[in-house]
Amino acid sequence: MRVVSVVPSVTETLAAWGVEPIACTRYCERPDLVHIGGTKNPDIDAIVNLGPDLVVMDVEENRREDAEALTATGCEVLALHVNSIEGLPAQLARLAEAVGVPPPACTLTARPATGLRAVVPIWRRPWMTVGATTYGSSLLAFLGVENVAASAPRPYPEFTIDEMRAEHPDVVLVPSEPYEFTDPHLAELAVIAPTVRIDGQDLFWWGARTPGALRRLGQIVDELVTR
Repeated sequence: MRVVSVVPSVTETLAAWGVEPIACTRYCERPDLVHIGGTKNPDIDAIVNLGPDLVVMDVEENRREDAEALTATGCEVLALHVNSIEGLPAQLARLAEAVGVPPPACTLTARPATGLRAVVPIWRRPWMTVGATTYGSSLLAFLGVENVAASAPRPYPEFTIDEMRAEHPDVVLVPSEPYEFTDPHLAELAVIAPTVRIDGQDLFWWGARTPGALRRLGQIVDELVTR
């Protein structure tokens, strides 16, 4: 099957299943594959010219207008919607069925609450974080960590340093992506709470990575709790 992936998590997951996409985005860390632009600005013509059997997208990562443009050309588009770890097994089953592989085993066990309260910055100028209706926030909850921005009405709310400091979090978990935070940025965030760098792919990429990500991030959480 000729599959084009417009989602880094899908590219990684398909490869783990033995299904190599014929093309992917430049963010997928697959320099050996044809690149068709980014997640927010894919090259529609380039995708169509590849003659794919299936284009895989995600509601949270890709734009509706790009999916509609691909559909209008006759491309078969599978639009996944992964915004929680609880909903992940069903979405992976959809992907597996679409590419003709057996549904993967995906048994994940939530950990009890640790009492740890965290803020997760994902952007600067303006400062932004993750709300409750995001996969990253869901994964933290699965690890027993409370996201102090979970009550925000938007998936990716803006915040100020003073607003987050007023929430009295125990830690600022600073992911390696989507924003590349430097040491001076960490010094700014340290006014809120102690900062700890974490792997942004473990927090935000889902699929084949998820079991290992839970183990790795769980170890960091355990170390923070026992400090």
